[in-house]
Amino acid sequence: MISYESLLNETRSDLCIVVGDVTSTMACTIVAKKMNIQVAHIEAGIRFGDISMPEEVNRIVTDALSDYFFTTTEHAGKNLLSEGKVLESIFFVGNTMIDTLYANIERFSKPSLWENFDLSAKSYFLLTLHRPSNVDSQEKLENLISLVLNNIGDYPLIFPVHPRTRKNLSEKIINHPKLKIVDPLGYLEFMYLVNSSVGVITDSGGITEETTVLSIPCITLRNSTERPETVEIGTNILVGDNNDLLVKSLLSIIAGNWKKGAIPNFWDGKTSNRIINHL
Repeated sequence: MISYESLLNETRSDLCIVVGDVTSTMACTIVAKKMNIQVAHIEAGIRFGDISMPEEVNRIVTDALSDYFFTTTEHAGKNLLSEGKVLESIFFVGNTMIDTLYANIERFSKPSLWENFDLSAKSYFLLTLHRPSNVDSQEKLENLISLVLNNIGDYPLIFPVHPRTRKNLSEKIINHPKLKIVDPLGYLEFMYLVNSSVGVITDSGGITEETTVLSIPCITLRNSTERPETVEIGTNILVGDNNDLLVKSLLSIIAGNWKKGAIPNFWDGKTSNRIINHL
């Protein structure tokens, strides 16, 4: 906040554009508004419904102060209207993350682990976990991974894992023959794995958007989502803490019986152009 204020004092902008729900998004919004600079929020109106999540606080504070709202879906616009925003300030433009996806899809890069684990397309599941509710308890984390491993047949499970999460895994889990633990990957390599997987198991919100566009089956280990369109329209399903539903979903992917998803409106790679035109 101090650095951004100094920058604006040196070179005042006509508009502050912030993206998403990270803490710097909220911080720059507060600084700009205190200096009477208007704010445009990209990915505005997304709500999870759980104020204990840091991202939810960032979203609510940012939208409370912003002047213009660029939304990814019609759901987000409805959220903003229910909070008292005026229709004229809300612009349904689509999803910039999908712009990134389409701009880089030809650049997806096969990671070195592909040969190391003798992988091939649609021959493995991909797992990502990072939310404290899933990874901070060693018992819950290991039970969750074991449940997945026991219900994916002969498919290996690729798990790019953060070092903090890795500390919560016992040697027994780490050395399981079907579990392939790897270091975190860059975007191009990770998306290559997503696009080539038979299915993704995750607690991420962003990945559910990418799997929807790529038509990859996605199982989300959360009880609710701030991206409901990935469930209503796309290839995502919420299983939360329902182990029976998790097992049923894994077996459905293996059997080839997953639901057919569609791509939400304006998730077409042209969102940035629409934002620029509105600006």
